[in-house]
Amino acid sequence: MRILLDYRPALVQRTGVGEYAHFLADALVSELAPSDTLTLFSSSWKDRLDQSRLPGASVVDARVPVHFLNFAWHRLAWPPVETLAGPCDVVHALHPLLIPSRRAAQVVSVHDLYFLEDARGAAVEVRRDYAALAADHARRADAVIVISKYGAGQAQTRLGVAADRIAICPPGAPPWPRRQVPLSDGPIVCIGSSEPRKNVVGLLDAYEELLGTMPDAPPLVLAGRPPDYSSPILTLLKNPALEGRARHVGYVSDPERRRLYEQASLVVVPSLDEGFGMTALEAMTVGVPLVASNRGALPEVVSDAGLLADPSANGALADAMRRMLSDRALAERSVEAGFRRAALFTWRASARELQKAYGDAVTRRHERA
Repeated sequence: MRILLDYRPALVQRTGVGEYAHFLADALVSELAPSDTLTLFSSSWKDRLDQSRLPGASVVDARVPVHFLNFAWHRLAWPPVETLAGPCDVVHALHPLLIPSRRAAQVVSVHDLYFLEDARGAAVEVRRDYAALAADHARRADAVIVISKYGAGQAQTRLGVAADRIAICPPGAPPWPRRQVPLSDGPIVCIGSSEPRKNVVGLLDAYEELLGTMPDAPPLVLAGRPPDYSSPILTLLKNPALEGRARHVGYVSDPERRRLYEQASLVVVPSLDEGFGMTALEAMTVGVPLVASNRGALPEVVSDAGLLADPSANGALADAMRRMLSDRALAERSVEAGFRRAALFTWRASARELQKAYGDAVTRRHERA
């Protein structure tokens, strides 16, 4: 089986989907049968994909502007991917929209459906195409890859995808050792983008409330894609009650992100919706007490390894942070439960599920040829 994987999300700054693309591809290499091949596809006018990026996989690096190619693929269903990458048996888009092909089975990934509710802050293609096209493309796909049971349910109820075409391939835990100091008095950490569904504004309000009852609470550090100049996040950070106590450090590299986890007294994931919640899994892997919202897939991922709070309920996030910071026994239980929980998520297991989904997709493609 000749597999073509859209590696573009991992080409430059590997945020959530990019991390998923890279590590799943890395695990997939180990699961390939002797007759299988994996090719990473990239397209960009200025950024190049190194031929040695992932040992065991080959590379097709097309010098085509990504915005131009996305428009042509999403809106014109042209050109077929074989024109750029040569023959393949299955082509996998790491987003909800099909990559056109002549004969290859078409697979799409649905990480979440936030774009159906609020796509503010998202890329141009997401705002223009995803809400309008995702349901039709997902129903026409030979397989749909999701990252949680919650995501599978959403794909069925909101996109109309048949259950037998959905495969659950969650992210694996990072290969990080547990930190040496079980509990730290370092900062409260939140890692994620500034888009509205990540609920950074709600977290800042909750943190201000926390300071009202716990003036000696640790400082709050926000990391991820920085907010734009008009974001209410910037206004809140200048609030006298938060100035000097809360700060945004912008995008962080892998080593910098790991260092934040090493130092953190608490990790908070306050999202209004999550298809998975990679920050929660990373915190559990390292051994950081965890507070997360009770929305989306977070309860499924976190289970008993942290405190879950309703992000829309007055005082709920602030109260959960207060409890975790002030109750050492609770924090220790969160850490130990987190280690057990994180061990359940492996890239190899997801790659095996993906390999099976590819085979099923090729069979379906042949049946309708």
